Amino acid sequence: MSQKKHLLVVDDDAMNRELLEAILFGLGYTCEMASGGEEALAMLDTRFDLVLLDINMPDMDGYAVAQSIRERESVADIPIVMVTALSTKEDRLTAVEAGANDFVTKPIDRTELRVRIASLLRMKEGQDAIKQHREVLQTTVEERTRELRETLEKVTQAERFAQEAKLDTVRRLAMAAEYRDDNTAAHIYRVGQYCALLGNLLGFDEAECNILYHASLMHDVGKIGVPDSILLKPGSLSDEERNTMQLHTLIGKRILSESPSEIISVGEVIAYTHHEKWDGTGYPNGLAGEQIPLYGRICAVADVFDALTTRRPYKAAFSNEKALDIMRLGRGTHFDPTILDLFLTHFPQFDAIKQKYQDEHEDAA
Repeated sequence: MSQKKHLLVVDDDAMNRELLEAILFGLGYTCEMASGGEEALAMLDTRFDLVLLDINMPDMDGYAVAQSIRERESVADIPIVMVTALSTKEDRLTAVEAGANDFVTKPIDRTELRVRIASLLRMKEGQDAIKQHREVLQTTVEERTRELRETLEKVTQAERFAQEAKLDTVRRLAMAAEYRDDNTAAHIYRVGQYCALLGNLLGFDEAECNILYHASLMHDVGKIGVPDSILLKPGSLSDEERNTMQLHTLIGKRILSESPSEIISVGEVIAYTHHEKWDGTGYPNGLAGEQIPLYGRICAVADVFDALTTRRPYKAAFSNEKALDIMRLGRGTHFDPTILDLFLTHFPQFDAIKQKYQDEHEDAA
């Protein structure tokens, strides 16, 4: 059984209040009484489903009470029925403007009062149902939005962890080859930074530079397959040994081939082509000019500079000046002229990278 509707009756006349209370009780409603507008406003809250409001009251007329109700957010939509002896058009318009929903005239007709109250209560039930549905819907949307945000955050975090794990694998793979070459991990990071800087100078966007950086770390991964007797030989290599050393480009390509990772795919290109030369005298395929992939041409400049300026088993480290002189001689023969010119023009930035990683290695030592 549904709960009885609760009404507020506002009238300064005690007999009118008693009459209305009796009628409403007979219609199945419960009610409370207020003898004036100020008392009614003090009592009114969300417990009430409808207000029966007299117009002519001494402390505060019904128009002012109705207007005050409509200005109070918590009860602004409660139905208001004006109970009045006034019946002119102007009186009714004033009541509507103040916020009244309907009227009953004095003397009160029980049937008319029942019909008008029942109609307004049904309207309020509909409004309450819509409001409740809206609140439930809003709560549901907020909850689903929160769950979605949490899920997206977990997915993003998982992707971030997966990406970092993949990059960590790339770094460790590259370091494994470099440590066999009597070198330090600083070499691969310097080459990576040089390549990323050259990519930036060539107009690569941030994402492309990031891919180039990590991919170039693997440029010599194929040295894993070169015997130590050749890799660490302090003197000059024989022709046969040199041919074996050059196989590291093919070994690197095989190690990195057919990967779904864009970084490893770019790493494959770099490992395979960074020893090709602009004039076609490089290896393994004797590619020339723009036949050489751009990634390979970029890494060629970075790798040679680092090789010249660091100690190797077969040589001491050259000064920057001597290294740059040697590289200038390779413009248009060993190196892509455009890339080498960018390197030379912006050399202080490359030297800063060299010093940074050199200082870090010395600090670690």
